[in-house]
Amino acid sequence: MKPNDAIRGRGSTDNPTGRFERLLYDNDESFVQHDPETEPAPRQLETEYLRDHTRAIIARNDSPDVGFDASINPYRGCTHGCCYCFARPTHEYLGLSAGMDFETKIFVKEDAPELLRAALEKPSWKPTPLGLSGVTDPYQPIERRVQITRRCLEVLVEFRHPVLVITKNHLVTRDADLLAELARHNAAAVYLSVTTLDASLARRMEPRTSSPERRLEAVATLATAGVPTGVLVAPVVPAITDHELPRILEAAARAGAKSAGYVMLRLPYGLKDLFEGWLDAFEPEKKEKVLSRLRESMGGKLYDSQWNKRQTGTGVYAKQVAQMFHVACARHGLNKERIVVTGDAFRRPPRAGDQRDLFAP
Repeated sequence: MKPNDAIRGRGSTDNPTGRFERLLYDNDESFVQHDPETEPAPRQLETEYLRDHTRAIIARNDSPDVGFDASINPYRGCTHGCCYCFARPTHEYLGLSAGMDFETKIFVKEDAPELLRAALEKPSWKPTPLGLSGVTDPYQPIERRVQITRRCLEVLVEFRHPVLVITKNHLVTRDADLLAELARHNAAAVYLSVTTLDASLARRMEPRTSSPERRLEAVATLATAGVPTGVLVAPVVPAITDHELPRILEAAARAGAKSAGYVMLRLPYGLKDLFEGWLDAFEPEKKEKVLSRLRESMGGKLYDSQWNKRQTGTGVYAKQVAQMFHVACARHGLNKERIVVTGDAFRRPPRAGDQRDLFAP
């Protein structure tokens, strides 16, 4: 596939059958009766938003290398369309594809704020930093209109509940007021994911995210508002973005970030084939070098799912990336102090009708 064959504004170049499906739908172009010279393939696909009637909003994980053991995901699927997104295979649990379906069929959890409130009101709930979100981006474009993430943050402010936000979208600055209020109680931190400083490359890899410049602007805005802010260089793509690591960290520190981290490219399940398809379309001359370095850092495979290895890899190349990261952080004053988010200020606000409300003015 050539870049001109790709669908504008989408990161995936294919829509393969999910790994849990028994039927294979053949989309062989040889059966299509049209002349590609006079009838070119459509360049855009509409996005379909579907109601997700989930009955629980807090997800748990026992991964020691994630940074939080509970998270909120207001959406399933993500229109950002990042070609490398490790969350793509989660759509296969819904009977959908990790490819184009992941970025065109978005499940919206309209009841998320109410479900969150109900969970936090339970006497058995113990405050722990909630990842927002643990899978797909909470500030993807639909959030501008439906504001589910903002309403969840409003609930967290009421309870003074700790939250860790991870996003690629400048829209997070809309909620600087709520995040700053939580930060007053050491209950909030935000990490902007910055993969590259090359706007053209970002458009190809992450077609519907905010530009790198806008993400760094978000770092500055949040830091100025008093919100502890960091940058995640995630993922580091071997032979494509790895050389940018020092410059990204320098730019992040200049914008006001106090913390930084990185994650090596992760290709679980069918994401391997999808990412190879993207390489064929946009970086064919680098494909073998990318895959070779990835195998070198993943024990000879394209993905190693072992905890504490999947994020950073192993071997000579992985050690070189780690050293480059630590040297750049030291040079630019990042990670001098650990950002601490706690639930020390957690409270359960009184509900209407509670005894303590009877004498309120």
